[in-house]
Amino acid sequence: MAKTRAKPVVDGKTATAKGATDHPGETASKGISRRCFLGTVTAVGSSILIKPSFVNASGELTGWPNRFGMLTDLTACVGCRSCEKACNEANKLPKPSVPFDDPSVFNEKRRPDAKAYTVVNRYEDPKDKNKFIYRKLQCNHCNEPGCATACPIHAYNKTPEGPVIYNEDLCFGCRYCMTACPFYVPAYDYESALEPKIVKCTMCYGRIKVGQIPACAETCPMGAITFGKRDDLLKLAREKISKSPDRYIDHIYGEKEAGGTSWMYISGVPFETLGFPTNIPNRPLVEETKGFLGVVPLVLTVWPALFGMCYAALRHRDETAEEKAESNKNEEVK
Repeated sequence: MAKTRAKPVVDGKTATAKGATDHPGETASKGISRRCFLGTVTAVGSSILIKPSFVNASGELTGWPNRFGMLTDLTACVGCRSCEKACNEANKLPKPSVPFDDPSVFNEKRRPDAKAYTVVNRYEDPKDKNKFIYRKLQCNHCNEPGCATACPIHAYNKTPEGPVIYNEDLCFGCRYCMTACPFYVPAYDYESALEPKIVKCTMCYGRIKVGQIPACAETCPMGAITFGKRDDLLKLAREKISKSPDRYIDHIYGEKEAGGTSWMYISGVPFETLGFPTNIPNRPLVEETKGFLGVVPLVLTVWPALFGMCYAALRHRDETAEEKAESNKNEEVK
């Protein structure tokens, strides 16, 4: 398959303004400051007026033409975790608590998080209990991503090349995307409470833009991960299934699920036996997402963020007051 150099996409940059802090002369005895109160009221009003923006969904979305995709052949994966290591290095993530060559990691089922954008899990082979099947998990980069549809400030973007990318500078931590994703992929970085950030696979968008292939596909020693044009990958998958019907089931996961995804799978056993969600309709989930998110209680999303902002402002004010008191005390001693 001939390599095709991806055309770069330049997105506009959005600047965010930093809010002013309370005056240091104000004391804690006054409770919540007028500025913080007004800011809260303004934010609540905005949250009521600014609802998640939804785009019209097509029941048969074709997506960007000539976009790229990934095809994972689960019959070829041996669980070496080379893809995990390559992803870790490409994204400059911290070293895992369990080394990449330690098989004990398969004792529990893992999901991608802030320290690992992709993980490999092990399952018993229903055809042979003495063998195992390995499944790689990451963002599937939907043709019409529910996360991008649900995000009220457009922190997500479906690129013409195929990857769904995320702008952490715009995110304010509502986590609508986590609710909207039918594959339960976006992970929240809970280690950074005051700097909310969602983390997930980017399909190595930066590498694709300069004509390279994603790190996991480049590294896989078994050729279990193939990168290319999505249409070509579908042809490849159908060809493999047609030539080896005893090896593969007649199903390309991601071809139609949720309207189709850029990351697809072929397997020798039913996908539900490997933990794949199989109750997903073959159409974009925008309408289902819209109806559900419209009734998500405000207290679960906006209020925690607002109180967190007020807490940070009050904490800053108290620390400033303490520093001033300590300074005055030192001057009296002198």
